[in-house]
Amino acid sequence: MWQSGDRFLEGVLTMVTPPPPEPEVDVRSLVVRQLQGASELTTAIFAMEAVVPTRSDRTLAGYVIGSTNLLYLAYGEVRAGVDLDQISEADIQLNDAAISITLPPPQILDSKLDLNRSNVYDYDRGFLGFGPDNAPELQELAQQEALSKIEAAACSEGLLQEANQRAEMVVGQLLSTAGFETVTVITQPAADPLCADSPDSDTVN
Repeated sequence: MWQSGDRFLEGVLTMVTPPPPEPEVDVRSLVVRQLQGASELTTAIFAMEAVVPTRSDRTLAGYVIGSTNLLYLAYGEVRAGVDLDQISEADIQLNDAAISITLPPPQILDSKLDLNRSNVYDYDRGFLGFGPDNAPELQELAQQEALSKIEAAACSEGLLQEANQRAEMVVGQLLSTAGFETVTVITQPAADPLCADSPDSDTVN
């Protein structure tokens, strides 16, 4: 008898007690997780061939008695992008169906020579071979100069600006697909000391 009454009381309490509220979804946190891992989609690549001459002299009593010239043909690539893993919830502003997000600045991710496609084009120790025989040292010096030359060319050709544009497009498309009616993507100037960039922003509807 008492057991039936207890069950009846439990049923009444269940009917009059409101269900616990559903946990609120942190939209900004979801956006951050959605963007993580998409950094590779923002990568811009610059490729270039560079011809770099290097020289080494042999001296005797302060006079040059022979010179060695090495001509190096280098092929290199520079990769730049926006690291979307750096985005935090503080970079995201929400207003109903509108979202505004500030991206990290673009940066050079990697630069390297393709040694399979690069080679010594010419090596000359001069008349009678009096120039020093130091091909490995001259080649290493040429490779360093070639990489610096290719990086400088990538900067002057606007590689980081292209990375910014790619990031703006990718993030805008991802957030538009997520259902936001108005998407504002704000880019930042390049932080890399090798390059300079102008801030850019756009709205994707």
